[in-house]
Amino acid sequence: MIVYLSLGSNLGDRWKALETAIHKLNKLPDVRNIIASEFIETSPVGYVKQPDFINCAVRLETNLSPVELLKQIQQIEVEMGRERVIKWGPRIIDIDILFYENKVIQQENLIIPHPELHRRYFVLRPLMELCPDFIHPILRKSISSLYSMLREELSE
Repeated sequence: MIVYLSLGSNLGDRWKALETAIHKLNKLPDVRNIIASEFIETSPVGYVKQPDFINCAVRLETNLSPVELLKQIQQIEVEMGRERVIKWGPRIIDIDILFYENKVIQQENLIIPHPELHRRYFVLRPLMELCPDFIHPILRKSISSLYSMLREELSE
C-alpha cells in the first residue's frame, strides 16, 4: 500500500528531528521505498505563540494496516520525546497519516484522509512534490487543485 505522511518539528534541532524520524520510519518492519519531499519552514497554525516549524511529506510503501502504522508512528514520536501538552502546541516531532492508498477511515483515534490537510499549506506544498495528481478520495480533487485553491484563498 502507498501511504503519505506529514512530518513537522518546531523544537530543538528541527531539521535533525525530521531526518531522525525518516530514518526511524525506514527501519520499521514492512516499510520500504521511502521518498521525502524537501523540508520547508512554515508558521504555526492554531496555537501561534510558538516557534516556526520545519515540515515535509513522505511517501512510503507498507504492508502494515493503518492502525498498525499509526501505532508504529506514535512509538517513534514517544521515542523522540514527543509530549502532548497543548493541542497544536510546540513539539519535537509530529507525524500524521495523510493518505493510506485511497481508503477512507473514520475511527475514534484514526481519521484518513487527514481532515485538515486541504487547509494546510505545510501539508499541500510538500505533497505537490510527491503526488500532485493524487486524487483526494473524499474531496475528489487532485493535490495540485487543492494547493491552487488554498493559494488563492491565502492571497485574498
